[in-house]
Amino acid sequence: MNDREFWVTNSVRMQNRIIRWLDIRFPVYASMFKDWTCPRSIATLKEFPSPLDLKGQSTSEVITGWRKYMKRAGGSTGIQKAAELLSRAVQSVGETVALYEAKQDLNRLLEEYERIDGILNQIAQEIAALLGEIPIASQLRSVKGLGTIYIAAILAGAGDLTQYVHGRQLLRKAGLNLAESMSGKRKGQIILSKRGDSTLRKYLYLATLTLVGTNPIFKQLHLNNV
Repeated sequence: MNDREFWVTNSVRMQNRIIRWLDIRFPVYASMFKDWTCPRSIATLKEFPSPLDLKGQSTSEVITGWRKYMKRAGGSTGIQKAAELLSRAVQSVGETVALYEAKQDLNRLLEEYERIDGILNQIAQEIAALLGEIPIASQLRSVKGLGTIYIAAILAGAGDLTQYVHGRQLLRKAGLNLAESMSGKRKGQIILSKRGDSTLRKYLYLATLTLVGTNPIFKQLHLNNV
């Protein structure tokens, strides 16, 4: 999980650089692809990274360009998206200075992003295999909404859950226990101590958000607490 955290950080860094590139060179891109990491978007960035690359193209030519990188490029969805892309590209006011060099930079960023994504997929498979050897992991999997990564993160940070007599001990280890603030403007207020494993705290929080959203039992508990 420590390994995964390192590569997730690198992936986020690459994604931020690509988004910044698009904000400068293709500002309207985000309105066409809400998730720029989807296959059609990746194909577009590789074949038509700049609005100028779409100038004079037809919908069929755009789809042909997509087919170099994805299997199902056409269909009604593909035609509609290609037409939208051509229409929006005309309205784009992106930077065009040193465009060739900028596109080379984007290609390098995409290659690095895909390389890191491959590493993360490999780590995910290794994590799933390791969890298969831990008896308590199968019990945790039975909780609807608790995914493989959440389970692995909790076990990696907390260790053997059978060593805890009470759930509050786990909260204390993650720094999610309540404490009184002793300084600053919040002096005397009850706050989370945050004196514990920050990674465990993060994943317990994220797991809880997911459980409240997808598991009716946890949702009801949350509503009762609110």
